[in-house]
Amino acid sequence: MIYTLSYSNPDKHYIDIQVQISTITTSHVEVQLPAWRPGRYEMANFAKNMTLLKAYGTTGEKLNVQKLTKDCWRIQTETYTSVQLNYSYYAQQMDAGGSWLDDKQLYVNFVNCLVHVKGRMQEECRIQLQLPENYKIACGLPEISKHVLIASDYYQLVDSPMIASATLQKYSYQIQSTTFYIWVQGECHLNWEKVKLDFIKFSEVQMQMMQGFPCEAYHFLFHWLPFQHYHGVEHQNSTVITLGPASQAEQLYGEMLGISSHELFHTWNVIRIRPAELLPYDFSKENYFSTGFVAEGITTYYGDLFLARAGIFYIEEYLQELSQTLNKHFKFSNRSSLSLIDSSFDLWLDGYTMGAPGRKVSIYNKGALAALILDLEIRQLTQNTRSLDDVMRELWKQFGDMNAGYTIQDYQQIIEKVAGQNYQDYFDECIFGTIPLQDRTSRALNYVGCELAILQALPDSENIEITIRLKETITETEKENLQKWLENAR
Repeated sequence: MIYTLSYSNPDKHYIDIQVQISTITTSHVEVQLPAWRPGRYEMANFAKNMTLLKAYGTTGEKLNVQKLTKDCWRIQTETYTSVQLNYSYYAQQMDAGGSWLDDKQLYVNFVNCLVHVKGRMQEECRIQLQLPENYKIACGLPEISKHVLIASDYYQLVDSPMIASATLQKYSYQIQSTTFYIWVQGECHLNWEKVKLDFIKFSEVQMQMMQGFPCEAYHFLFHWLPFQHYHGVEHQNSTVITLGPASQAEQLYGEMLGISSHELFHTWNVIRIRPAELLPYDFSKENYFSTGFVAEGITTYYGDLFLARAGIFYIEEYLQELSQTLNKHFKFSNRSSLSLIDSSFDLWLDGYTMGAPGRKVSIYNKGALAALILDLEIRQLTQNTRSLDDVMRELWKQFGDMNAGYTIQDYQQIIEKVAGQNYQDYFDECIFGTIPLQDRTSRALNYVGCELAILQALPDSENIEITIRLKETITETEKENLQKWLENAR
């Protein structure tokens, strides 16, 4: 498959796309545009941004195109063994999952706009970009020649976003055999040497915990924007992060570190340690799965924890960040009608909106709470010889590294293996249940010398506002437990 992307008037935001399909052996082919993207489990219906799709034979003859669904077309190929598709895509969505074109850059999430031939997703894809000569490209795909990218298959292509611009800034650092690149688009005034040192710290902590890194190269693609923004999306060997306003970059530095640590850990958790229902992705419809709390909740928990373990956060700073994350659950959905597992399944319905009051929980926030409880309880059960770290390493060894998908049953079995005992009560309360969890959280925190303090009970509900802080009378044993949990936190 050969894709050519060009544009004539960037101010109109339309990318012109040409697709060359060769070695056709049938009287027709069907092409599909994804209806959703990895990292966002809701229907996006990208076809709403497409112009009319047209098809031509090698002699220029216009071919019949029949639209089968909102984002699937059948092309009557006649006797041609090669055809060309032409259409345009409206690129005016500036966030970590969108695409954007203006006179200063071309930013593309290929999943938004490139069709694939059904049954041929495993074929190599070449992307030819007609860009200004001085444009550089930031992308996880190799650039095999000037402005030409190559992907081993369609799955790699649509998990490899790209920024092309003359003003891209590039920084890098090396850990073991992996090179990490930090690409920056937008005017942002930060001390980039300090940024590199902090990125090295949390990258090393993650690699130490997971015993290596699954990529030879990894790319952080930053958009610093002139308006308020906060968004990140994980990919196979990269992440796109959009932040703003750029004029307040120094004040937003903590948020930059937090989201970067979160997205980097996704390189293992969900990109490779993937629910069985998502392996492989079916981009044409919803891929329902019940373990979203593992994919997103555990990653949310670890994002800031890695910053504490790396010595970037002071203990009090980390506890404040943890309080903010957990308050998003306790203040708004301490008792909801849906459990974590039900809310995971319903991501495709309303997972990214507030939804009806009292209906669901956030798999990010309650998922992080469930991860905290699990981590501290395993540490207490095993006298700090085991933890959630061991669960994640075992998930990696059994599933991520083997390119196999896991189920909720697999997850529970690994937890019970690590903990050395039956853990059904945890699943009944924290995963399948809907009861408030402040008491169980408080008991777990007590082991590491912390307390959950209720600041106020919110009226007409079971919602509460909490804070997590060190106990005034922390024992030496609790201090040791705290140190083993947070490692190098200051």
